[in-house]
Amino acid sequence: MNPMLALRQYQKVNGVAQTSEASPHRLVQMLMQGGLDRIAQAKGAIARNDLAQKGILIGKAIGIIGGLREGLDLENQAEALADIDGLYAYMSRRLVEANVQNDPEILNEVARLLITVKEGWDAIGDQVADV
Repeated sequence: MNPMLALRQYQKVNGVAQTSEASPHRLVQMLMQGGLDRIAQAKGAIARNDLAQKGILIGKAIGIIGGLREGLDLENQAEALADIDGLYAYMSRRLVEANVQNDPEILNEVARLLITVKEGWDAIGDQVADV
């Protein structure tokens, strides 16, 4: 048995188990972390000049950010969430640019923005947990 294949299968099963038990707040945290992970992996792919893998990883990061945008309740909280929606749209555009230009600095910019959003989201979770 291939140990790497077994590890990937374990990670897949473990990930499914985590998501099935997670609160909606935790799922958003996991998405944000997944986006950050894909951005970091894409930077590594650029460094290795693995353009195919870079494109796949940036595509996954764009998909994750798209999922975060879709999760925004713009109908009920349109004004409050319009800025974050715009920020997610900006991040997606910048990721496309990073892909086209093979620019790790753009990836760093998007990662910093996503970290800032995640820190705010994490703080909300901490406040809810304290109540």
